[in-house]
Amino acid sequence: MLSKLALPCLLLTLAGCTQETQNQISRSIQNWTGTNGVLEVYAGDKVIRRFIGIDKLTTASGTSDGQVRAYRYGYGVLDENLNFQKDPEEKKVYFEISDYSTNYLFFENPH
Repeated sequence: MLSKLALPCLLLTLAGCTQETQNQISRSIQNWTGTNGVLEVYAGDKVIRRFIGIDKLTTASGTSDGQVRAYRYGYGVLDENLNFQKDPEEKKVYFEISDYSTNYLFFENPH
């Protein structure tokens, strides 16, 4: 009986939230469950690097002042042969991308 009431209550609560609050809840769930993100770095119209298996990109902030920094970072597998698969020789690495100079695209892996 309790579970039959819980879902409608949850839906009503979410419906009463602002769009920003709903987005924050969605991001929190994705941070917990993870996403199968892909980050492609471009030079002109050509992909020069691809990282796969990314849970999230994080915007950097200063340790002492808390100010937002002009780069994002994350962890993902460097897809060296650009085949959208983690091959045995490809490892998970840390990466940073600048807000100023890097053309990149982040999306959920369709494969």
